[in-house]
Amino acid sequence: MKTKITFLFLALLFAGKTSYASNNEDCTVTLSLFAEAAKIENYKAALPYLEELRKNCASFHLTIYQYGERLYKNSIENAPQDQKMTQYNEYKKLLRERLQHFPNKTTEGGILADFAQVMFDNKIGSTQEQFDAFDAAYKKDKDNFTSPKALYTYFSLAIDLHDSGEKDIQEVFDLYDELIRKIEFEENTLASKITPLIEKQDAGETLNQSQTKLLSAGETNLKAYSQVKGSVNGKLGILADCENLIPLYERDFEQKKGDLNWLQGAAGRLSAKECEDPLFFKLVQELHNLNPSARSAYYLGQLAEADGKPKVALEYFIQSAELETDENRKANTYYKLAENYRKSGNSSTARSFYRKTLEAKPSYGRAYLQIARMYAESSNNCGETIFEKRAINWLAAEEARKAARVDPSVASNANAAAQSYMERAPQNADIFQEGMAGKTISFKCWVGGSVRVPNL
Repeated sequence: MKTKITFLFLALLFAGKTSYASNNEDCTVTLSLFAEAAKIENYKAALPYLEELRKNCASFHLTIYQYGERLYKNSIENAPQDQKMTQYNEYKKLLRERLQHFPNKTTEGGILADFAQVMFDNKIGSTQEQFDAFDAAYKKDKDNFTSPKALYTYFSLAIDLHDSGEKDIQEVFDLYDELIRKIEFEENTLASKITPLIEKQDAGETLNQSQTKLLSAGETNLKAYSQVKGSVNGKLGILADCENLIPLYERDFEQKKGDLNWLQGAAGRLSAKECEDPLFFKLVQELHNLNPSARSAYYLGQLAEADGKPKVALEYFIQSAELETDENRKANTYYKLAENYRKSGNSSTARSFYRKTLEAKPSYGRAYLQIARMYAESSNNCGETIFEKRAINWLAAEEARKAARVDPSVASNANAAAQSYMERAPQNADIFQEGMAGKTISFKCWVGGSVRVPNL
């Protein structure tokens, strides 16, 4: 009896393995046929294979959904307007299946943002419905809502709703503040990842394949975020000019002067636009009375600066930077301090604050550029010989190149500056004539540090 049971168990096990192998083979063949048709965009031929894969091989391979997404996007784009919704619903169903079967390679925020973008691109639903789709995606999974295109479209729709009288201007400003913070967070995250790789590369070390790929992707994405930030600012346009802001906040001041969030937003926007109006003083005073903070200290610094009291202003700015918890605001304050010290001729302290700027915001390319500028301007004071004085330009060029790589918004100017500094540095003929190839030059001026002369 035991022998019969054992034999039956082995037979069932073998049959199961045979069935699994057979199904696996069938899925492989079907996927191959589907991918072959989809690659050449023969979606009519690919559709039956996709339907079979979704039915019988749903968790077989991620490729099913990657090519399937292309297929349905094409179907939506080419469908008559009254049939787009049908194809759109099938597209959404496909991506939800992907989330179900490949949760580790799919994010809900990314999928919801894709849903919203496809709605917008294909004019599905009203402007309000399209905005609601982006809004739901962002609020559901903000961390994975990272598409630069989706971030811009989300804000653009808010502007359109305001223009049609369907959204209050304050809601637009609130969304602007939120999305700028999001974009700058993503920029800083990317810059933090690639800055060590840039420094490693600049030191002459070779990056491995993974590091090279990460650096390339990081620089590409930084450029995309820089472009979308500029587009968002452009879309906001004249809505945030002083001529519009001052009447808006004057109108609401008495009603909302006890609202801390409103005061912070209003004062911040007037500060950013440098609106010189008595209203700004009133806002700052109320803000500081309600909640003395990094922001109120910063605004008091601005007022002291406007009153011709630079030392008092600097004290307020330092206090603001030390209290600030928002890294982007901290960076802006440190940069302002650095600029003040640079203009007053205190290069060493200025560099210290530029470095603090970069600690708070690694993608702040202008800080690198200003350090480069100070190095180059110090050439006459940083060396005993003409060769040594010119050598400081190698350090300046290095800082300028960093600016270009972490901050696409200044890349053009930074690359031009780096080229200019390299032209001022000793050339090959100078290195040969002085016998300096491969030697190290130390700087005893405020710059400090050293530079290694290139080998010929």
